[in-house]
Amino acid sequence: MIDVIIVGAGPTGLMLACELRLHGVRVLVLEKETEPTGVVRALGLHVRSIEVMDQRGLLDRFLAHGRQYPVGGFFAGIDKPSPDRLDTAHPYVLGIPQPVTDRLLAERATELGAEIRRGCALVGLSQDEHGVTAEPAGGGGTRLRSRYLVGCDGGRSTVRKLLGVGFPGEPTRVETLLGEMEVAEDPETVAAIVADVRETQKRFGVGPLGNGLHRVVVPAEGVAEDRAVPPTLEEFKRQLRAIAGTDFGVHSPRWLSRFGDATRQAERYRVGRVLLAGDAAHIHPPVGGQGLNLGIQDAFNLGWKLAAEVRGWAPEGLLDSYHAERHPVAADVLDNTRAQMELMSTEPGPRAVRRLLAELMDFEEVNRHLIEKITAIGIRYDVGEGHELLGRRMRDVRLKEGRLYELMRDGRGLLLDRTGRLSVAGWEDRVAHVVDAGEEPDVPAVLLRPDGHVVWVGEDRQDLLDLLPRWFGAPAD
Repeated sequence: MIDVIIVGAGPTGLMLACELRLHGVRVLVLEKETEPTGVVRALGLHVRSIEVMDQRGLLDRFLAHGRQYPVGGFFAGIDKPSPDRLDTAHPYVLGIPQPVTDRLLAERATELGAEIRRGCALVGLSQDEHGVTAEPAGGGGTRLRSRYLVGCDGGRSTVRKLLGVGFPGEPTRVETLLGEMEVAEDPETVAAIVADVRETQKRFGVGPLGNGLHRVVVPAEGVAEDRAVPPTLEEFKRQLRAIAGTDFGVHSPRWLSRFGDATRQAERYRVGRVLLAGDAAHIHPPVGGQGLNLGIQDAFNLGWKLAAEVRGWAPEGLLDSYHAERHPVAADVLDNTRAQMELMSTEPGPRAVRRLLAELMDFEEVNRHLIEKITAIGIRYDVGEGHELLGRRMRDVRLKEGRLYELMRDGRGLLLDRTGRLSVAGWEDRVAHVVDAGEEPDVPAVLLRPDGHVVWVGEDRQDLLDLLPRWFGAPAD
């Protein structure tokens, strides 16, 4: 029997496969498409996702294919500088096309031993107390059996529909065309027109990608009856002329697509042995560039918990904490993207609010709050009352043995002990113990989960021993 079937080989599913394989979980990824997509839906990684890649030793691969940009101008496109001393060792955004992210994660998942089966769509599933039965299309009656199954199969998730999980929210009201194509107009003219149009129309852009290609974003005329049907080049030309007064001589498209502002969230992220992650669990407008990052971080939260369940050491309620922690995070993203879409309206009222918010963002505390929201470094899970670090992820710090994140690459939790008096005896297979008397963090000791979030701060040995089972199960015999 397979341990976990993952449906969907996008960034969420592939990140989850990597996390599960770190713990020796047998993983099969099913992907309905026969080849990886070349469509660039997302353009980069925010700070928390960059930290995630660093924690798993993948960041150098991403840096080799990306470009670093300042952290700023992400909330509704309001251009403000990054706050000073952002709480991270990676105060930048990494520009990297989604197909490259997909490829790097697929390579890593394969290196770790995950099987990726392309051209294999899921058409049915059922579950009982012992496992999940998955039915692939064209299987000739062949069914797959696994202990758990995770739907990472996008906003139109087959898994979510088969489960009958509600997906409440708002339908698309505003549609945008997106594509890559060549442009005949000279670069200076394009740049000047784009700058002028974007004074009022924030959902517009024509930017060079290299090799003669441009990424074109322009509001659609209305909402298509079937948004799965891609737009035509003539639609792009018509809308460019309507919005910018010129079609820039666009031609030779590489790909054309459309996206809407539908905002929905699954009512439940878990039904028995089946779970949802990424766009299968939540969809929202792409403003702020949060979607891909939200999915990767879902996988990072879920991976070690599901592995613990499979491996048999998960304490009661650990797997359910995935929904408890990640559902509110996504709800907050849905709210901030709703707000951003309103602020990008061309109507007088929203434009007035936008000007007011731009003034408020000159206050560092306001700017910092919105940056931490977009980049996900401000997230705090409810792990109990106490020290201000509880529930927050720990930023990377330098230690005598190297960097903190370098010591977390095997997927275990970590006790960072400045006292030298503590112990994780009985949990060594699940928690690393690092004794370091460095200057950071300015507390006696911290216990980190495998995803880097702090669940204990202190120096009392018995207090630690009482807490360890809550997150890491019973000690080994």
